[in-house]
Amino acid sequence: MRINNKNRSLAVSTVDQKSETIPADTGLLAPNPNTRFATLFDEKNPFLPERGGELQQVQVAYETYGNLAETGDNAILICHALTGDAHVGNNPQQGDLPGWWVEIIGPGKSLDTDKYFVVCANFLGSCYGTTGPVSINPKTGKRYDVDFPEVTVRDMVRVQHALLQQLGVREIAAVIGGSLGGMQVLEWAVMFPEMVRRIIPIATTARHSAWSIALNETARLAIMNDPDWQNGNYDKQPLRGLSLARMIAMISYRSQPSFQERFGREEVDLVKLNGSARILNDQPPRFQVESYLRYQGIKLVKRFDANTYLTITRAMDSHDLSRNREPLTVVLSNISAKTLCIGISSDVLYPPHEQREISENIPNAEYREIISEHGHDAFLIEFDQLNKMVSEFLVS
Repeated sequence: MRINNKNRSLAVSTVDQKSETIPADTGLLAPNPNTRFATLFDEKNPFLPERGGELQQVQVAYETYGNLAETGDNAILICHALTGDAHVGNNPQQGDLPGWWVEIIGPGKSLDTDKYFVVCANFLGSCYGTTGPVSINPKTGKRYDVDFPEVTVRDMVRVQHALLQQLGVREIAAVIGGSLGGMQVLEWAVMFPEMVRRIIPIATTARHSAWSIALNETARLAIMNDPDWQNGNYDKQPLRGLSLARMIAMISYRSQPSFQERFGREEVDLVKLNGSARILNDQPPRFQVESYLRYQGIKLVKRFDANTYLTITRAMDSHDLSRNREPLTVVLSNISAKTLCIGISSDVLYPPHEQREISENIPNAEYREIISEHGHDAFLIEFDQLNKMVSEFLVS
């Protein structure tokens, strides 16, 4: 998803990519003053991923806003999306830069920090401070890279649960998140029903469809077919592959009307074109929409890691609430948390009917829809609508 880290990215995409080398560890953002780190599990009690392997320790990067009540029951957990991080809000007194959901977090906003203890943790397998492929394997002293264990959405939730226990959270007022974040939200309701009072899954699905898996696989193949990927053992980021993967994804994050309105058939001014638009070392783009996609591709390369992208998209493809459980309708019907399921009218990645399926099968659920031409990314854009929906739900 599109995360607004433009003020914190490690470099700007205005260079000639023919001569640039991007180190393999550029997936880490510059440290944020509000980011904290927790170490979970140990050699005697390691984390055991659902599909095998072992992690003796898991470091988790997280941020909190507001104060935890003495009763430990006023927490709101935010689950972020594919290329997101824990920096969702803003603590100006600490020299903070605005986070990617700052418009809905803070005093008087829908996630009111005068009332709630808001937590967002970078999930397992990411590259923004939590243990993942760019982390050092204590057994080898080198990066895990492709040796990092396969993880699932359920693994992400188990690590989040361990973190909240360490923070003293006894009960969660609400779990909220969009896209992959919404998948985590749903798993929270299934895995820890006694702890979760409300859930707000946004622009998500109860199980990853063939359509979504196909998009992810195409993106993964773009990475793995880049010679610089080197079977996952690279010293510099596979620039072409990762940027192409992002370009593929960006098409699914928007919509045909949004592209048409913004770009139409407008052509590029070749005089003003800089090297950032030639990330694939081919002919310069003719149309503005081509230039836009290439720009988005190189922006991701500046702040993310290719093996991490493979790991997380495979985790997304593993998502199915009914996997090794009862039929999906039964699993959904057993969710006891009060639920607000939010869809987006123009979402082509997780169309509204997928959110309606969720809300229609959860006993205490309602469905609302963000009306927008921005496509899947609207939950990161249409803040007026989102604030209203979330605020009304939390006081209902």
